[in-house]
Amino acid sequence: MIILRLAIPSPLRRLFDYLPPSDEDNADLEPGIRLLVPFGKRDVIGILVEVSDTSDFAINKLKRAKKRLDTTPPLPQHLFKLARWAASYYQHPEGDALQQAIPVLLRKGHACEHQHETLWRSKEGATISQLKANALRQRELLTLILEHPQGISEDAIRAEGGNTQSLSALEKKSLVESFHREHKLAIENILHEAPLTLNPEQQTTLAQINKHEGFSVSLIEGITGSGKTEIYLQAIEKALRAGKQALILVPEIGLTPQTVSRFKKRFGVPIAILHSNLTDRQRLDAWLQAREGIARIVIGTRSAIFTPLKTPGIIIIDEEHDPSFKQQDGFRYSARDLSVMRARSENTPVILGSATPSLETLHNAVEGRYQWLKMTQRAGNSAPPAFKLLDIRQEKLSEGLSNQLVTAIGQHLNAGTQVLVFLNRRGYSPTLSCNDCGWIADCTRCDAHMTLHKSPPHLHCHHCDKQQGIPQRCPECNSDQIQPVGVGTERSEQALQNLFPDFPVIRVDRDSTQRKDAMHDIMNQVNTGAPCILVGTQMLAKGHHFPKVTLVAIINADSGLFSADFRGMERTAQLILQVAGRAGRADHPGTVMMQTYHADHPILQTLVEHGYSAFAQEELHNRRIAQLPPYTHYALLRAETTTQYRAESFLGALRQQLEDDMLLPHGVHWIGPFPSPMEKRAGMHRAQLMIYAENRKALHQLLANLCWYLEQNKEARKVRWSIDVDPADTF
Repeated sequence: MIILRLAIPSPLRRLFDYLPPSDEDNADLEPGIRLLVPFGKRDVIGILVEVSDTSDFAINKLKRAKKRLDTTPPLPQHLFKLARWAASYYQHPEGDALQQAIPVLLRKGHACEHQHETLWRSKEGATISQLKANALRQRELLTLILEHPQGISEDAIRAEGGNTQSLSALEKKSLVESFHREHKLAIENILHEAPLTLNPEQQTTLAQINKHEGFSVSLIEGITGSGKTEIYLQAIEKALRAGKQALILVPEIGLTPQTVSRFKKRFGVPIAILHSNLTDRQRLDAWLQAREGIARIVIGTRSAIFTPLKTPGIIIIDEEHDPSFKQQDGFRYSARDLSVMRARSENTPVILGSATPSLETLHNAVEGRYQWLKMTQRAGNSAPPAFKLLDIRQEKLSEGLSNQLVTAIGQHLNAGTQVLVFLNRRGYSPTLSCNDCGWIADCTRCDAHMTLHKSPPHLHCHHCDKQQGIPQRCPECNSDQIQPVGVGTERSEQALQNLFPDFPVIRVDRDSTQRKDAMHDIMNQVNTGAPCILVGTQMLAKGHHFPKVTLVAIINADSGLFSADFRGMERTAQLILQVAGRAGRADHPGTVMMQTYHADHPILQTLVEHGYSAFAQEELHNRRIAQLPPYTHYALLRAETTTQYRAESFLGALRQQLEDDMLLPHGVHWIGPFPSPMEKRAGMHRAQLMIYAENRKALHQLLANLCWYLEQNKEARKVRWSIDVDPADTF
């Protein structure tokens, strides 16, 4: 008797037993293959986890799988095991976790193969002279096809003005033929251009990375502009020359195009790109090219960590501190942490790079688990920027700008250089208010104000995406004295354009970069080097190289200093230094001016005078005293309901019940329950219970028992609950 134990995409944390398909050969049923199976009233794609000869259920009660979809597993066994381990570690249903590890089309049951794209080419000996002189369309089309000896698709033909009638006519005359594109491993020159010459510090860093054979974890803590990317490129070159592949993870889609551009400029090998803006078909094709070894370099965002490589050689996590590497809903895995687990199983090196490493990563480096490589000099002739705190407590601001800052901006523009103005608030202003009665435009579905946008005019909640028109009068007192409160990027753009009409002002935020290629066009304009003002959000803070930017102005350096999240200080310090790193990256010296109401704040003073390393040491010391991560391990049990207070009372009753019924493992503690920092979001009222322990194993023992308990608990079915292990934030 053969019993198939399958992982099914469902919220249930268990495997399901099925009988094998009746009309198929059931030999070589390897874990990881996909099967089409009945589940309730629908058919779903299940993934085989194990084959057994026994079941806890009566054989006549088991359903039979309908169809086997794979002869071999889509994921290699070590990644299949990694996804299963991640499901266990992050306390997520295994069926859903395994589905998340494969492309969407494979989750839908499509074949695990490339799309057969039909191309057209000319037949041997075909010439224009074989066509009549008055057959103009056919002659134009044959000319086009002759210009593409490797083949041209029908879409490309139509884009060039050709049509299917002319194509059919040429085929009947035996002048052209169709064929399927074959995906073959192309042999090219590895390099398009020679590597840059490394300075002594870069040479030492690269040598330390290259001296390790097999698995190793290296943290490159290099100040912005120190040439970390060149280290990545030369480490990748070594892997390519050994016949291996490279996987590079970047935090955001916005960084992917410029990363790809730099890699294509350097390397002559096929490069696959994986991010959420691709179509499902494009993602599967890129995934298959990586798995088959066709793509030698794979660049992607968080989910690319599960992309299989035929010959894995190196994994690089750029901006490793970035919170976007942690999935914030559903399967809440950390791609950075999984990269270390994956590299260990593949026996390959992994490089974590950042100017402002996360405190968890720094702690691992301090403890000797990671090789810690510091780069304190900027590459080339550039020097680190000079910092200046602008105390604005007694200043009268104009649209959020102090007189001192406006003067400095004008000086830099008149000197022929560029200015970057950083403000981490989208829209025209953070909200709208009535001057007569104090009414504020709040979101009815969230504990948040609605942001005022002027282009196009509307109010927008950036938490639940609710949008509405701008009222002409106050909805409470009918006054017409409603005014924008505070400054956003749109308002700053308008103010700067009025102050400096002779210079272009370029806004960079999610609203201004929605159009395809918008970011590319902006970068091209900035890279001309002409004087201009860049104003934008943290989209400008990461990875960009602006050689002519000599002044970075941070409008509100205080945001995050008094956050309820214990990581608020760390995130603020990282953001300030990442933005500051855009200044003075070439021959022109850079200056960073930060407007603040707390110029004497110890965090700002430490950053300005001593840098990130000094801040990190202080913060780690404070974390140790307070017994916060990385010195403890913790998880959040979150609950949300449509009824106010129900989530909090559910967690309170649950804690009391568990304390009565279940012995807490030694060293495991509860805190809460308490409302989430944003208690109401998207119409749901939210609360959370914090569970922490010094011993990771004890914590996970409790979490596993807790999941089992919640699945049996009838009250738990009335709320939406989830467990977030190693949460990136507390919201």
